[in-house]
Amino acid sequence: MASSSNKFSARLIIERFSATLILLLVAVWLGVNLVKSPSQFFQASVIGISNGVLYALIALGYTLVYGIIELINFAHGDLFMLGGLFAATFISVWFGQQDPSNVGYAVFFACLIAVMGFCATINVAIERFAYRRLRKAPKLAPLITAVGVSFIIQFIGIRWNGSGPKTWNSVLPSGEIIISNVHIPYTTLISFVVTIPLLILMTFIVTKTRRGKAMRATAQDADAARLMGINVDKTIAFTFALGGALAGAAGLLFQQTRGVTNYNLGYQLGLIAFTSAVLGGIGNLSGAVLGAILIGLIQGLNDGLPIGLGQQWSQTVVFSILILLMTFKPTGLLGKPMVEKV
Repeated sequence: MASSSNKFSARLIIERFSATLILLLVAVWLGVNLVKSPSQFFQASVIGISNGVLYALIALGYTLVYGIIELINFAHGDLFMLGGLFAATFISVWFGQQDPSNVGYAVFFACLIAVMGFCATINVAIERFAYRRLRKAPKLAPLITAVGVSFIIQFIGIRWNGSGPKTWNSVLPSGEIIISNVHIPYTTLISFVVTIPLLILMTFIVTKTRRGKAMRATAQDADAARLMGINVDKTIAFTFALGGALAGAAGLLFQQTRGVTNYNLGYQLGLIAFTSAVLGGIGNLSGAVLGAILIGLIQGLNDGLPIGLGQQWSQTVVFSILILLMTFKPTGLLGKPMVEKV
């Protein structure tokens, strides 16, 4: 027993020493870059946080669904892609808006409501016809189904958008604010103006409303929730609707701030958003937002700082940090150890 205890203590000391050393090296790297070019440091941080809030909208869809039915919905990223295509069609094709104007701004906010409803409806339909019958099946079955749904949505994206990227004009203003040589585009500010209220509203729904209490009860124990009179099917459908609405909002913001759509964007950004959810603690709402902001910052700083690995190594840096974190804290930054339900 004493030998086992000593081995555990030695391992814990090594892990803590390694974690401290890594954090110290990161702090030194950030400090050197800050001293070398303060304006470039803050510029990269602004870009990183801007990307992070976009990742957060997508990541919350992953973590909401996993928290309720423990399903990794790999089709969620492709739903974000469909939201971007719907937004481009709504604004540029149906309403013919190509440039910033008062009418364009009104169409943008009308599109925000429409695309959230569009993606929420699709996500509820996916849950109803693809996932519902597989809730008590072995976990591999719904996982493979999610991958299959992802391929179906990508095929729709190819038919809708074509096999290559397509560029679109934006109705958002193209100017910027300059503060101490740090350029903050108006599109970045609009992203915050749209995203932060949505995150606050979603948090309020989950934590304060009757429907949110039903979601949390279902996540803890679906059978007990049924005995308390909660309609579990409607609660899960509402969860998918909430996640789909956030993905639709993210699709609109991406399409209008980046000006591009592509059928495989869901795979690229969906993977980053899923990584954000895992980094923060899958199933934890605050963790998903924290993980998304951190990954956005990591990417922004790595790509934009004078001393960094550069954009071509961006994904490698993100996943290396994720692997290191999972080694020291497998449940994520804010995650809690899960007890297997039987």
